Amino acid sequence: MAAESDSENSARSDHSAHLSRPTFIAIHARDEKATILFISSGIRQCMGYRPEELVSKSGHEFIADSSNSDYPQVYASKSVEDDAERAGGGGDDEASVFVMFVNGTTPSGSPVLHKITSFTADSCVVCLGMAYPEIPFVDRKELEVKMLDRAMESLNVTRDREQQAARQRQQAAKGGGRGQVFSVPSRRPKAVMVLEHPEVACVETEESGRRPSGPLIAFCTGSVSRLVDADSSDLMSFPFLKLVAPEDVALVGRYFDEMSGSHDVLFETFSLLQRPHVIEGDIFVSDEKNMRVVVECMGAAVNDGVAILMRMLRTVLPPQRDRLGNYIHAPAASDSDKDEMSLLDLLSTDPGTSDAPECWSHLR
Repeated sequence: MAAESDSENSARSDHSAHLSRPTFIAIHARDEKATILFISSGIRQCMGYRPEELVSKSGHEFIADSSNSDYPQVYASKSVEDDAERAGGGGDDEASVFVMFVNGTTPSGSPVLHKITSFTADSCVVCLGMAYPEIPFVDRKELEVKMLDRAMESLNVTRDREQQAARQRQQAAKGGGRGQVFSVPSRRPKAVMVLEHPEVACVETEESGRRPSGPLIAFCTGSVSRLVDADSSDLMSFPFLKLVAPEDVALVGRYFDEMSGSHDVLFETFSLLQRPHVIEGDIFVSDEKNMRVVVECMGAAVNDGVAILMRMLRTVLPPQRDRLGNYIHAPAASDSDKDEMSLLDLLSTDPGTSDAPECWSHLR
């Protein structure tokens, strides 16, 4: 028993140390410069910069690895042919979540290793960074990335970039070349949001007689209007749980609780209200008449907040109530989805069950 207790205490200590690592959230443009649009105050502890020193600058200027110029290629279309296939509705419907290790440069020029988890949507990228200052510097001459939405498929971005450049030169020689495309259309509407940390928001998951509001929305991509009837500008500082269908509020609250105790990417399926009441004076649609938008959600938290990517599955009618007024809750999964790969099927962040590098087992 004593041995088991020591083992459990050691595991808890390791988990606590993991959660106490310096972390930050950054948002950059999906362009060749990876222009930094926003960065949280956690960057000071991770790399020693004030946020205002980095905003509007090129993100890859702060990468110490010699492969720093390849970073924007992570979010670029792989080829003109791929773009045409995607635009025509073909190809995979990617969740667009990547994990990579990058050495960042401090003001003194010292490199610090960071694990970067990035969520892409529209014309921007949301990055969650976690610092590992104790790991010695090794120049990453080739940028390698893991795609969570493809069961941790490995990509060597440096080699891909060289091959793509050769294809572009051939196309230009034929007179049909065009510039690099960074905005990839997808078949399913997706949106990315940054929320304040759930612990700050004191999310309620128990029945209390009133509807919890949850963490506030700090940032969301314009594509959110393809999921719900609301503009991204109107959703700034809006409580996220007020977008969630009432029958799923407790479920999402528990999901946020899980994220607040972990830095791993977690997933859940729940329903949003198609017409949330965001602006006072707008036409109010009651919960009983409000269509539901079922979404798959991938999310991860750091000390500064939470980033989530929601992918629309379908719209459904509002659930009925029983004689006591409680919602008759139907499972979010549907037989109509059985032939599709869900995020649950695609996601694998466990080094023991994926092709992730062996070093990840002690970095996680």
